[in-house]
Amino acid sequence: MEYLDNLNPEQRAAVEHTDGPVMIIAGAGSGKTRVLTYRIAHLIYEKGVDAFNILSLTFTNKAAAEMRHRIESLAGLEARNTWMGTFHSVFAKILRVEAGKIGYPSNFTIYDSDDSKSLIRTIVKEMRLDDKVYKANAVLSRISGAKNRLISWQAYQNDPFVKADDEAAMKPKMGEIYQKYQDRLFKAGAMDFDDLLFNTNVLFRDHLDVLNKYQQRFRYVMVDEFQDTNLSQYLITKKLAAVHQNICVVGDDAQSIYAFRGADIQNILNFEKDYPDLFVVKLEQNYRSTKTIVEAANSIIDKNKAQLKKVVWTSNPDGELIELIKATSDNEEGKIVATTIFEEKNNKKLLNSDFAILYRTNSQSRAIEEALRKMNLTYKIVGGLSFYQRKEIKDLMAYMRFAVNPMDEEAFKRIINYPKRGIGNTSVDKLLVAAYDHDTPLWDVVQNGPSFLGGRAGGLVMDFATMIKAFQIEIERRDAFEVASTIAKQSGLLRELYEDKTIEGLNRYENVQELLNAIKEYVDNPENEDKSLGSFLQEIALLTDNDRDKDLTDAITLMTIHSSKGLEFKQVFVVGLEEDLFPSQMMMQSREDLEEERRLFYVASTRAMDKLYFTYALTRYRFGRLLNCEPSRFLEEVDPNCLKINKRMTSKEMPGAFRSEGLPGSSGFIGIKKKPEARPVSAMKLHTPSPDFKPSNTNNLQAEQLVEHPKFGFGKVQKIETEGLNKKATIQFEHFGEKTLLLSFAKLRIID
Repeated sequence: MEYLDNLNPEQRAAVEHTDGPVMIIAGAGSGKTRVLTYRIAHLIYEKGVDAFNILSLTFTNKAAAEMRHRIESLAGLEARNTWMGTFHSVFAKILRVEAGKIGYPSNFTIYDSDDSKSLIRTIVKEMRLDDKVYKANAVLSRISGAKNRLISWQAYQNDPFVKADDEAAMKPKMGEIYQKYQDRLFKAGAMDFDDLLFNTNVLFRDHLDVLNKYQQRFRYVMVDEFQDTNLSQYLITKKLAAVHQNICVVGDDAQSIYAFRGADIQNILNFEKDYPDLFVVKLEQNYRSTKTIVEAANSIIDKNKAQLKKVVWTSNPDGELIELIKATSDNEEGKIVATTIFEEKNNKKLLNSDFAILYRTNSQSRAIEEALRKMNLTYKIVGGLSFYQRKEIKDLMAYMRFAVNPMDEEAFKRIINYPKRGIGNTSVDKLLVAAYDHDTPLWDVVQNGPSFLGGRAGGLVMDFATMIKAFQIEIERRDAFEVASTIAKQSGLLRELYEDKTIEGLNRYENVQELLNAIKEYVDNPENEDKSLGSFLQEIALLTDNDRDKDLTDAITLMTIHSSKGLEFKQVFVVGLEEDLFPSQMMMQSREDLEEERRLFYVASTRAMDKLYFTYALTRYRFGRLLNCEPSRFLEEVDPNCLKINKRMTSKEMPGAFRSEGLPGSSGFIGIKKKPEARPVSAMKLHTPSPDFKPSNTNNLQAEQLVEHPKFGFGKVQKIETEGLNKKATIQFEHFGEKTLLLSFAKLRIID
């Protein structure tokens, strides 16, 4: 039990309370991974639970691998027997065994979003619909949203409200596309990512014997990042835990930021209603960040109404104030960030990897990348084009997929004439139509090419089928690496790339060699019992964004805030803090939307360990136009005691090393007029500014003066304080009580 001495009292309570429903509310940086790890080790080591009876669900394979490694160090190799992984990987594993019960082959293909979009484009074209109205992205998003809410195509078509929505959106054929999409997936022996969860629900609903088997197997069920679960994921875990009731969920409602993927914050907010005898423990001590960062983050999230109340605290040092930096343009913002990193690296002997630059949308990276390149600072973009999304990799993977599952229509279309073998689009379309019209598996049509295609094309298709059959024989006899090497050579793909002597061609050839290296590594890994090509393909298909591309270079990390969750860096820049960008103009339709954006700001702020920067620009190029910008409303919500407003000169103004100088109070946000009507409706009615409202110069503001604020209304100044170049006013407002505002930041009208 000595290992439990490493835990604080709340963490220890979460570890030791093993039976019955448990909810662990884990604040940012509170050591939740350690708690989950120790909890599983405690079940195995102290409680004598068989590791095979423990199911632990995470959202990235990387998190699962890290946890497994830590548990092994505590409880020994027995920990390898726990069922641990992402929702998709664990349920794909179950579906491989049980797929026949719902009519799928056990070697079903898993379609990624590119495969799905390609199939949707094909269906839209076949239905002679306008592809500008039925855009593949939008259609896939609509279908995905339905599946995450467990709405089948039949239920979709029979729901009058859904039908009315589609008609109002001028997309009345959406239900028919959904039906055809599912039909084509089924015939191709394929599932998309959402199907892995949807079909697990169907399996458990229609086959109670299967459900009972897994209920008895999984006596303890644990779910990490519970705030990110959707309805489908929640119902699966609830069903699995229904017999033993030993369900433990870990999460932080303040970090629920994936509603656009179907995540439902109500799962964590309402968990107690489903389990009245729930044991709740709150992990509120932050081990990651300085006091200043923790207090600023608390002041941000405190503005949300839908939340489980907790008070995150830390015993870490106060640390430096958060720097708030104003730039005249997005290009200047990039230069300021790059030069600040250069300066901090040299002054504090930091590595590139100690820095992260977080933004709301990927398009913001351009100006920052240019500035970093000019300063010769190495950087990497997370969430850019993944290794497994590159064309040459997808081409070879498609060959392997089709050899494993010759019903895979999308893989077939990709490889049938690559490298070129004289089979044109017309011939390919004839084969696909024949399979569809005769309700015959695609592979049967391909094997009988001459019956459907006349002359030379029929013979060429037969040659292709013969090659695939040879690959299938190899799959039965040899491991994944040996088969992949054979396919790469005999398909002609390696030769095609080798003969392209351009720099790009050489890179593509090297990328394919790197894929073969990855397959060899997979085969040589003693933890992978199944070394077949099918098993490798499943593992790759189930990689999450955070698992792709092992890049160990010492580099500054650039990424969207959504990609940053779960990570930490010594210094973090949150850039582009402007209205309509962050919060996004797409997320101002409701309080729920705005609160999700605020949670996103909270997540960004809590990635920082030692130093945090907020930056905004007064002008920014967006959609090809130069726009005037105003500071984000979120900046007003940060505790002013945590902020230091800085004006940093760019290299244009002063060559060489950078100096920072304080910004006089009057040159902060004064004079930048916000649109009061853009504010969300509050439970307490916000003040409507006077018709003649115009911010005053507050340099000489005195105690006892009356002022008007555009949001808080009328109030009396209680006191004025000066800290360095920051000037603060404490004001007693009539309806909103006492507020402390930075004068360089607040917009106040002095009433004579």
